[in-house]
Amino acid sequence: MKARLLTLLAFLTLFIVKAQSPEEKGIQIAKEAEKADLGFNSSIAELKMTLKNKNGQTSERSLTTRTLELTEDGDKSLIVFNSPKDVKGTSTLTFTHKVGSDDQWLYLPSIKRVKRISSNNKSGPFVGSEFAYEDLSSQEVEKYTYKFLKENNSILTVEQDPVDPKSGYTRRIVSYNKSKGYRIEKIQFYDRKNALLKTLSYSDYKQYKNKFWRAGVLKMVNHQSNKETILSFSDYNFDAELSEDDFSQVALQRAGN
Repeated sequence: MKARLLTLLAFLTLFIVKAQSPEEKGIQIAKEAEKADLGFNSSIAELKMTLKNKNGQTSERSLTTRTLELTEDGDKSLIVFNSPKDVKGTSTLTFTHKVGSDDQWLYLPSIKRVKRISSNNKSGPFVGSEFAYEDLSSQEVEKYTYKFLKENNSILTVEQDPVDPKSGYTRRIVSYNKSKGYRIEKIQFYDRKNALLKTLSYSDYKQYKNKFWRAGVLKMVNHQSNKETILSFSDYNFDAELSEDDFSQVALQRAGN
């Protein structure tokens, strides 16, 4: 009897130690997603941006995006508009930080000036699209608090609450695909009134270098304005060997000219 009791106590102790709270499981999933994508170093991709208004009318823009992976802090990215003529040369530089507000700059070729985007304006639309400037930042674990919500087969759903009080969102509901390297399948964004604002869907995934999953299409739907923005990616290059010199304000201006 005493032996059975000891065995039961040992089992219960093991269960208590292994049991995770929703918060612990949520952050563990985010860390697994981060770990699965480590080591790409840098990349370049071409993309087409399709804007659709509430009446279904569309317009297109072409862009080039460059990304530099950093492990001690967040990633850096540079986005350059190639067409049409009215936005050609417009460029955005983003330094994502694990802690604190990100640094972002916008180059406007019409006035040949670099404009710093203040933290108060990060929730504003990125060049008329349904993406906000803060949506351009890399996915850094430290930017959110977490709560695991549910598991459906290989899809894990986690609530993420932004740490930054100036974020345009109260929370994001993120769906990860555990069987595919914890890649993100969908993000739902809730506004400052905690109403569903936007849904970002990831599709047409391809795997590069036998490790890195990249979606071929990102579709952002604004449920409040009935507008959409679709990003279609092509020509991914993971062998460009970009450096920090390619992500300076000088590089930002040079890319836009």
